[in-house]
Amino acid sequence: RLMDIEAIKQLKHAYFRCVDTANLEELGSLFHEQVQVRFKGGNYEWNLDGREEYLSNIGVSFSSASVGHHNAHHPEIQMLSETEATGIWYLADHMWILNHKAYTRGTALYWDSYEKVDGKWLIKSTSYERIYEITQQLEENPPLSSHYLGVHGTEPQF
Repeated sequence: RLMDIEAIKQLKHAYFRCVDTANLEELGSLFHEQVQVRFKGGNYEWNLDGREEYLSNIGVSFSSASVGHHNAHHPEIQMLSETEATGIWYLADHMWILNHKAYTRGTALYWDSYEKVDGKWLIKSTSYERIYEITQQLEENPPLSSHYLGVHGTEPQF
C-alpha cells in the first residue's frame, strides 16, 4: 500500500511538472484514456471528457507566451482497492499569460481518482475548485531572466 501511495504521489508531481513545461507527450501518459476533467476558477470552468480533449486544451494554455508555477502539497491518498484510489491535494499556483499581460495566482483543492492499469497508476478523474483566485492586468510583463516555455513552448494560439 505504501508503494502504491508513493507511486500516486509521483504521478501527481509529474503531472504538475509536465503542465508547467508543456510536456504534452509525457502528460498524456499520466491519464486514463477516458479521464474526466472539471476545473472551476473565478472566471472559467473547464469540463473536458477524455485524454485527447484535455491535452488539446492544455496545449493552448501553456505556450511560449505563458509561465506557469503549480505546486500541490498535503496529499490525502485513500486506497480503495489494489487498483483504485482517491486523492485530495492542495494547489498553490501562479500563471502569467505574457501576450495578454495577465497574471493569476491562487489556491485550489484538487479531488482525483486513480486507476492502476497494467501495473501503472493513471489519473482517472481530476477536478478542482478555487479556494481563492486573484487575476490582474499588468502594466508590463515581469522582467524574466529565464523562461523555459519561451524557449521550448509552442507559439500561442490566442
